[in-house]
Amino acid sequence: MIPVCRIEDLPEGESVRIEAGDTTAPIAVFHTDGAFYAIDDTCSHQDASLSDGWLEGCYVECPLHAALFDLRSGEPTCLPARKPVRTHAVTVVDGMLYVHPATQIVPGQPVHAAPEEAVA
Repeated sequence: MIPVCRIEDLPEGESVRIEAGDTTAPIAVFHTDGAFYAIDDTCSHQDASLSDGWLEGCYVECPLHAALFDLRSGEPTCLPARKPVRTHAVTVVDGMLYVHPATQIVPGQPVHAAPEEAVA
């Protein structure tokens, strides 16, 4: 579990990049549509930072070649990207946002947390 920030420090429509340690690639955390999502920060097409991309609802557009990724599944929705990026579970505990890095791509894994969620 990696602490990201307080939920009030990541406004709606914004993202932040976190370093997840030596064994995990950087992770992009997004606040959109009233929930938080986390995916690998690196585009599967040509290694651009997705946290620098354009956020449109639950989709982020890569700033390099405009590949579009679904934040809920990690799946690319248009070319040039063909491979998904990993999604990571997100929780909120006492107003603090946490990411739980995944080791593999798991289709259908719940990956978002609403700001009002609290985990004891």
